[in-house]
This record gives sequence, C-alpha cells and structure tokens, in this order.
Amino acid sequence: MNPATIDQWFPVEQQLKYVSLLKGRVGITRRRAEYFVRLWAYLLLKQQQELGKRIQRPLTQLELPEGFVACSHREAYEIFYGQNNNGRGSDRSAGLMIDQLVALGLIEKDFDGNTTCIRIRSSLPNPDESTSTEKSVQLVPDNFDHRIDTIPVANFLARAFVLNRRTTAAPHRIARILRIWAEQYPTGMRVLRRCDNQHIVGFYSLFPTAKESEKNFFLPPRKSLYLLSSTRETDPYKLAEPGDLSCTSVYNRAWQIDTPYQQRVNICQFLEDSKKTLMQMQADFPNLCDLYTIAIDPANEQFASALGFQKNSYNSERSLFWMYVPLDKYLALDIEQAMSVLRLA
Repeated sequence: MNPATIDQWFPVEQQLKYVSLLKGRVGITRRRAEYFVRLWAYLLLKQQQELGKRIQRPLTQLELPEGFVACSHREAYEIFYGQNNNGRGSDRSAGLMIDQLVALGLIEKDFDGNTTCIRIRSSLPNPDESTSTEKSVQLVPDNFDHRIDTIPVANFLARAFVLNRRTTAAPHRIARILRIWAEQYPTGMRVLRRCDNQHIVGFYSLFPTAKESEKNFFLPPRKSLYLLSSTRETDPYKLAEPGDLSCTSVYNRAWQIDTPYQQRVNICQFLEDSKKTLMQMQADFPNLCDLYTIAIDPANEQFASALGFQKNSYNSERSLFWMYVPLDKYLALDIEQAMSVLRLA
C-alpha cells in the first residue's frame, strides 16, 4: 500500500465528511483531524491488503482496523505531507504529529524498539448517520474512589498530557500523587463515568491552596507542573486544612474529558459539577475567592477564556501561563451560554 495514493482509494470529499465530525472538539485542529482521517484510512487499507481481502474502490466508509498495524514515521510522513509537501514536514515532524494524536486519545502507539505500530482508538460514525455511539452513552459525575479509580485516571491523564512534550507524564508517578491528594482532600477530586460500564472518561482535581503557597501563582508556571514533572519530588503547593480562614485560592490541577466524549452536553455537565464542588468546598474554606489554572496550549487557553479566565502571567514561557478568574464570577457563570462561543459537537 503506497501512502501517497490515499486520495485515490479514499477520495478527499469522503475524508472531509469525517473531518467535519472531529472539528470543534477541544484540542483538535482541522489539520490534526485531516491527518487522523488519512492515517485511519491508510491503516485500514494496508491491513486489508496484507490479509488478502478484496477492497472496493473507492472507499465510502471507514471501519476500524483490527488491533495494531505497523506504520513507520516515513509512512506517516507520506500520509500527512506527501501530496502537497511544499518543503513542509519531515519524518520527525510526522512522529510528533503521531504523538499529538495519541495525546488526543484518537490513536494508540506501540514501539518495540524496531517497529512502530498504531491502533485507531476513537471510532467515528458513518457521516451519513444522524447519531453517534459516543453521544448516546450516558455519563454521570461521581466521586473519585482511590481504590478503583487511581490507575485508570493515571493512565488517562498520562495519555492526555503527552501533548505537552516538554515534560514527562509517567502513569505510576501520577497514580502515587493521586492517592496522596485523595488522602489529603478527596472533596475536590471528581470523575466522569460511563453509566453502562463505569469506565472513566473525565477527571478534575480542585486543590484548596495554603496561604504560604499562593506566591507560586505569580511565578513561571513551569515550576508548578508537579503532576507532570519527572524530577520534582516535593509538591510546591501545600494543601490548606479545612476551616483555614486564610485560604483564599483554589488551584485547578487537572480538568480533562477524553476526546471521544468532548461533546457540548458532556462538557457542560462536568463544568456544572465543578461549580457544585466549589460551592461545597466553600463550606470548608469560607474565604475562597480566587481560582487559578495553567494553560498548556492554545486549546486550553481558548477553553479557559470562554469560562472567564484571564492571563495572570505575561512573562512566562511561550504557550504556558497562569490564568485566573474570581471564584464568585465563575460560580455565577451560565455554562451553556459560555460554551456557546466554542465550536463543539
């Protein structure tokens, strides 16, 4: 299977139908959507040819390949940039794009030291169908249970954080940190579960911060990426004790929904749940008034800005900065109206 002939087997007009199903999801740009659809089509065609199956040409609908399919960075380069290269792209940039698709939850990657294999993780419906499986699945916010949720959430976050390639995100380290947080203050930790199988598709952690740690919100945010750092062993943020009247700040340490479930209804449901959690936290910390988060990339910034967050640091690293919103303003926010400015499914 020649990667450069994808358009002959799966016409551009059909590709664009699938791209339209992905556009607007948090973190998925049009280019990422296009590359994902082309990669999916190539892996499907390659596997069918290797299995000796007859392929109807042109394809009108994509099916999931079975398991992992070998795909080198050179093949990925041809898939992504081969048609209209114009000097853009390389094997390395193709590999980085694969990592981004992994981080977005669209694919899985396995490398045994010699061969890179890819599995399509996020299925999409036939564009001609009016409903999708993901939209029909009911989700419910729930408490984080450290006994059953720690490992799934750690793997979920590690995969999501791959987009920030400047840091590492080892699942075993994240799992250890999550259990520490859950022991200290479980109120601020919540998950979003599928009702049918209880699988976790979302997670957030709201951390009431002790007064002596507030200065960190005005320092370069890279120094605060404790959850992602492979070298920092001491958490720069100290948890406030319930009843501490000097606690005024909440640090949103993680807020993530898995890519296939980033529809407007799910995002709004989870945001409304975070408002309820913050109001519950106010009973423990009566003087809470400031809410901080770190924007790791432009998609995070766009999402946070829609919720009323503003940049709190203008001299930090490129595309990594603190954002702030008054807690009262956030609690009074009409979530549905705020999310209406974003292109969400």
